[in-house]
Amino acid sequence: MIQFGLDRLLADPALRRPLAGKRVALLAHPASVTRDLTHSLDALAALPDIHLSAAFGPQHGLRGDKQDNMVESPDFFDPVHGIPVFSLYGEVRRPTAPMMDRFDVLLVDLQDLGCRIYTFITTLRYVLEAAAHHKKAVWVLDRPNPAGRPVEGTLLQPGWESFVGAGPLPMRHGLTMGELARWFIATLKLDVACEVITMQGWDPHVGPGYGWPAGERSWVNPSPNAPNLSMARAYAGTVMLEGTTLSEGRGTTRPLELFGAPDIDARQVIAHMQAFAPRWVAGCRLRDCWFEPTFHKHAGKLCNGVQIHVEDPAHYDHAAFRPWRLQALAFKAIRHLNRDYPLWRDFPYEYEHDRLAIDLINGSEILREWVDDATARPGDLDALALADERAWGEARQPFLLYP
Repeated sequence: MIQFGLDRLLADPALRRPLAGKRVALLAHPASVTRDLTHSLDALAALPDIHLSAAFGPQHGLRGDKQDNMVESPDFFDPVHGIPVFSLYGEVRRPTAPMMDRFDVLLVDLQDLGCRIYTFITTLRYVLEAAAHHKKAVWVLDRPNPAGRPVEGTLLQPGWESFVGAGPLPMRHGLTMGELARWFIATLKLDVACEVITMQGWDPHVGPGYGWPAGERSWVNPSPNAPNLSMARAYAGTVMLEGTTLSEGRGTTRPLELFGAPDIDARQVIAHMQAFAPRWVAGCRLRDCWFEPTFHKHAGKLCNGVQIHVEDPAHYDHAAFRPWRLQALAFKAIRHLNRDYPLWRDFPYEYEHDRLAIDLINGSEILREWVDDATARPGDLDALALADERAWGEARQPFLLYP
């Protein structure tokens, strides 16, 4: 049976012994729960040998109440535990000196989705940098990467760092938060005391979960539009929809598992995808569908779209599924069917105003230029991505904590 880092820390007083006499803070969100679904803040506060002095919340807040991007969370005072809760997605993205003065050791207990753009890993980088500067310790309570070990996508290029691009990672990096912490410390040359409380029994190569312990642990949304394992599997591709005029399913019950718009023909899109790059649609089942978002893009309008099905073992092949290529292929199909389709959305994205969101998401202009180039073939994008994927596969090896 799998044990997450939090569960091990709670169960083993010897693991907690170095925290004796220290002021402890917690960085968490709604999915920071024990096996019995007790939130880590409550579970840690119940321990007599832990002195909780503060808590932090990332994007969407400690309580996970903020629905969309660029919706900030305020600081507040927790009346139950009598501690301040600081927002790292409000007035600041990086912890300030007064915030850092509230603790000696920061416990990071964040469920990630295994995708570069998911901002919790950027927040991890920022707190590690702040801890190095202020001589504080960081403990990462490790959790599974629900997307597993596969690597996919081009590396973020120099100069494209942002809150959705913490460093030169591919879109699907295949690391846990604890492993990412080790990578950040090494690549940024941080002098910081960092401990990883590892999981026990995590095997990302075993189905049906291939990263997530399906059937063993309840899924709790780490952010409002991350409702299930299917979304986590598709997210490294569907997140790119945020930089387009297409709906990514926000305002429906299956966000980031489908895409569409009132003015596309989903059956034609799927047919062109299958004809243009059949290997890129492997590992999943595509189904044309209709949906009407209740909010966000195309709210109240009937959309024709495509749902990506990755939950049925008869359809899902973990090794073959490539969500980043799949979504790039969908853009290519829409561009082929209508050269003038207004695909790219020009709007402020994660506080960036001068660069297109699709480029910011991808960490370069490579994918957009491939989509827009009528002469570009699947092999052109594959060649760039495969080189980066091989390089990352080697670069991450020293930081892996699990066989």
